[in-house]
Amino acid sequence: MIEFVFVKSTYSSQTGECVEVAHNVPGTIAVRDSKAKRGPILRITPTAWLTFHTALRTSDAGESEAHRRPRP
Repeated sequence: MIEFVFVKSTYSSQTGECVEVAHNVPGTIAVRDSKAKRGPILRITPTAWLTFHTALRTSDAGESEAHRRPRP
């Protein structure tokens, strides 16, 4: 059985609010809470992960632009 090799997200905070992601198993992206290494693992397809990741990046960009706009 192939084991997931998890890496902590670069977006994780220093206060323990972290997620880890594994990309090493073909056809599966695995996500888990770094504080619960023996807890549940979310398994999703690479296509679903790309959609999720793209939505997050798009959302972050929109929020950044909104914060830069001068208020009336």
